[in-house]
Amino acid sequence: MIDQIITLPGIGNSPAATSPAVSQLRQEYTEVQTHFQAQPPNVQRFLEAQAEGIADAILQNLSQVRFNLPNQLDASLNDNPQAIPPEMRPQMVGTSMRRLAHKDLRTALRQTLLELEQSNLPAVSASAALLRYATATAMVHKLLPSGHTVIYMAAEDDTIPSIPVQTASASKSAIHFVSDTMVETGLAEDERSELQVPYVEAARRFYLPQWVAFDDQYQLLVGSLNEAKAHIASLQRYLFVLHAAVGLAPYMVADEDYQQKRYGVLGQLVNQGRALARYQVRKIIHTIQRRAAAQDLNRGLHLNLPYFDDQKLSIESYEFDVVPAGRVMFIPAFVVRAAHEQQVKVAQDTRLSPSTRWHLLTLLYLLGVAFYSSNGDSSQHNKG
Repeated sequence: MIDQIITLPGIGNSPAATSPAVSQLRQEYTEVQTHFQAQPPNVQRFLEAQAEGIADAILQNLSQVRFNLPNQLDASLNDNPQAIPPEMRPQMVGTSMRRLAHKDLRTALRQTLLELEQSNLPAVSASAALLRYATATAMVHKLLPSGHTVIYMAAEDDTIPSIPVQTASASKSAIHFVSDTMVETGLAEDERSELQVPYVEAARRFYLPQWVAFDDQYQLLVGSLNEAKAHIASLQRYLFVLHAAVGLAPYMVADEDYQQKRYGVLGQLVNQGRALARYQVRKIIHTIQRRAAAQDLNRGLHLNLPYFDDQKLSIESYEFDVVPAGRVMFIPAFVVRAAHEQQVKVAQDTRLSPSTRWHLLTLLYLLGVAFYSSNGDSSQHNKG
């Protein structure tokens, strides 16, 4: 489950965008960015090198990380450089006992940086604050690829924009854009050659076309279901990095690059996650139909229906009985009835977000429709 994070409640001139909390985050971001850029180039490069090592340790989920504070630092704007005591420069976060203490590296790092920022030595305090900024910036700007400028819209009855809107730039041939192509390598006359192959149009409409596994008709665009799941995992990992950066430095929500990347990847993940769930439900329907034709469902039927939870940002499973275990002859009407009963329950389940409920209700509707008989009563079966 990906951590919940602080996000900008609004943009533009909305009241939320000008709230005191958001204004404070923007102010903090601007101040620390200005302070970092005011440092001599060699100090900036030193902090960036330390930050990249810390960021790599976080992403690799290491148990500890070592870093150093600079020799000296401009503790404040328009101030002369101040030396940092030699004994304060080397730092180590985490130990071999970290897992026993139930504290991961990110938590330990935040605690260490906070303690350093509270130092009575201005140079130590400032260096910790700038290292926090440099680490979060490295995670957002350097560790994650940038994608297209995209616009998403929300489907009817949905609350999350996840359907890409076709734009003039997206409609152009992908062969003109390196980011719109995948490179295939081959050997010809004992020499390696590269061929740029454009992504299909359905993929080019998303922020990161290299991680698009389904088109808008829920058709698989990659070679296997496992490959599709790997694409979903890559998007989840991408968001994890963004969330980890904000967990370290909450003011990063004011960073323009962060906002663009989060918007682009979140919409793509929700879209592709739901498409994966829908694809798997279709497979489940085909399996039930095949087993029913072979009279292999007369001892009960229990379903684990996959759906995408847009709060956890992961595929979850909704379990229910279609036919209780026992010797009961299977008929399609059992699925229709079970789907309708579960729709009623899901519609009242406030543990799910409104958009996740809408998504799960749609999947249950598709399940019931697949087994609906024209001789039955259609008035009892709807999307809830």
